[in-house]
Amino acid sequence: MSFQPLSIDEIRAAADGLAGQINVTPVVPWHGNELQRLLGSGTRVSVKLEQLQRSGTFKARGALTAMLSADDGALGAGVTAFSAGNHAVATAYAAACLSAQAHVVMQQSANWLRVAKARAYGAKIEMAVDGAAAKRRALELVEQEGRFFVHPFESRDTVRGTATLGLEWIEQDESLDAVIVSVGGGGLIAGVASAFRLLSPHTRIFGVEPEGADVMQRSLASGSPQSMPTVATIADSLGPPAAEPLTFEFCRQYVHEFVRVSDQQIREAMALVFYDLNQAVEPAGAAATAALLGPLRERLRGQRVGVLICGSIIDADTFAEHIRRSGKTIPFEE
Repeated sequence: MSFQPLSIDEIRAAADGLAGQINVTPVVPWHGNELQRLLGSGTRVSVKLEQLQRSGTFKARGALTAMLSADDGALGAGVTAFSAGNHAVATAYAAACLSAQAHVVMQQSANWLRVAKARAYGAKIEMAVDGAAAKRRALELVEQEGRFFVHPFESRDTVRGTATLGLEWIEQDESLDAVIVSVGGGGLIAGVASAFRLLSPHTRIFGVEPEGADVMQRSLASGSPQSMPTVATIADSLGPPAAEPLTFEFCRQYVHEFVRVSDQQIREAMALVFYDLNQAVEPAGAAATAALLGPLRERLRGQRVGVLICGSIIDADTFAEHIRRSGKTIPFEE
């Protein structure tokens, strides 16, 4: 496909369109004792707390941008989406903002809290056995009912929406040597990397995938988008069954390096974020921290590093079980 990079004007226009309907999420320095013990005092870490976004996830940016870009009347029949959970919540939130009716198709494995949140925003919920079935059903709703389709990542408008996060981040801290971003379908890192490439080209972009859901790295190694027969990770938000051409190309062009993290590394990062940063986040939200503590620790030692926490939609019991299984049930325990 012909690659069309985003322009800064496109990103700023998307940010203007979102004004008043999303939060400007904070960037805070991470001065925790345990983090400094693990990394050493020379590494300066700051955290973009995007889990404080409305709907609890960065995906509100992409869903709203896509709907705001729709032709006049395109939302009249309602909107639809398929999702493991977070995109469904974000689509329901965006539809409510624009007085559109949402009918979202969610995987049966979706955390019950995500189902409840999407329903609370007024969406009609339909369950499907897996991601592929959910996508097929959502496309049927487009064909049968004329609904506007909001893709979770494979859309230029979605990428423009996530690029507003990158723009915001640079305006808050333009001194970063590197940023670390979790990767599912690639829509988040495609947008963030686009903004940094335009406004902070010296900043290196690192993408993080779970070991059991590394479809983007497999795709880049093969030179084209690939699929995975099975996805196995606790970070269900980072588990698309296949890479897609648009976000694949953004990742190929703009992301400097990808790394993998294990489920146990993710659990330990969740515990550190909870005990050291006082934030309760879902597994996908802790993946970037897991990469900083694991495969990128020595690579980034002594540098100025930005870490993105991208979501927090997880119920208390599931969160507590992950913390228990992390082995870090007492703060700063060896």
